[in-house]
Amino acid sequence: MKVLLTVLGLICSNTFMTFAWYGLLGPMKNKAWILAVLASWGIAFFEYMLMVPANRLGSTVLSLPQLKIMQEAISLSVFVPFAIFVAKEHLGWNYLWAGLCITGAVYFIFKG
Repeated sequence: MKVLLTVLGLICSNTFMTFAWYGLLGPMKNKAWILAVLASWGIAFFEYMLMVPANRLGSTVLSLPQLKIMQEAISLSVFVPFAIFVAKEHLGWNYLWAGLCITGAVYFIFKG
């Protein structure tokens, strides 16, 4: 149950972070960079409100390397749909190969 809650918290927090980092690239393009930073920090506040508890909970049942690799896999799992549906990036073979590498990292970090 703790792992599931950790995963859900990380998915939600990474959604906020993806929008804080990349979601403002278009709308804030012609604004002063400091305004983009402040907007990003405003969004990132909610990311941290989810990320910190998720990591604290996850650290009770996972090793630090397992938690980090899981975080990276979730981060990319959130980023890919964002890139395709929001940023209108084209899905290419590089997404598949990168996904396989991340899958391998998850496999090896959780293996025995």
